[in-house]
Amino acid sequence: MSELFYKLWANGILQYGVWETIYMTLLSTAIAYVLGLPLGVLLTVTDKNGVRPIGWLNKILGVIVNIFRSIPFVILMVAMLPVAKLVVGTSLGNKAMIVMLVLAAAPYVARMVESSLKEVNRGVIEAAQAMGTSSFQIVTKVLIPEAKPSLIVGAVISTVTILSYSTMAGTIGGGGLGQIAITYGYQRFSDDITWLCVVLVVIIVQVIQELGMYFARKTDRRNRQ
Repeated sequence: MSELFYKLWANGILQYGVWETIYMTLLSTAIAYVLGLPLGVLLTVTDKNGVRPIGWLNKILGVIVNIFRSIPFVILMVAMLPVAKLVVGTSLGNKAMIVMLVLAAAPYVARMVESSLKEVNRGVIEAAQAMGTSSFQIVTKVLIPEAKPSLIVGAVISTVTILSYSTMAGTIGGGGLGQIAITYGYQRFSDDITWLCVVLVVIIVQVIQELGMYFARKTDRRNRQ
């Protein structure tokens, strides 16, 4: 390793970069799910085959989600700088990056949730409807519990995606490993720093993946039979 690596390690810059990356990823994922989960439920429920079909609402929500999902994250970051400044008072730093990560991730989360809920056996839903179960109860007592393993897998995929977004945020003033890779690796021609950041990101992804898959297996009823 180069002398620069030892300086970054001794000053705690690398350790803090890891913490910033994890912090931005987990907080952004949590907020994205606060917005994306109910949006995904609405997309499922109001679909033509949903428990409460509302065609016009489903189309409007679908268009909004598709618009945000179709914009590359780098372009979305630049476009949403004024929004970040309006929300958190600045367009630089981790606070601004979290706003952008949430705006990019919430539509993605909504589609992941929609996909998971649509995997639920139609017969289970029809049985609940035949017993006079309300739409709200079907969502909370049938759809979400039955789709829990798939929802957890979707959450893992969403978290990893948001992690990759967070590393891009280093290009416009965000912190974390992306910023370290650009500032101390690319701009100073230190390939070892760049590759170290890559390895650290891969390790974080593997930890998220393993924990997520563990909980998904634990909640899968098929594994209890």
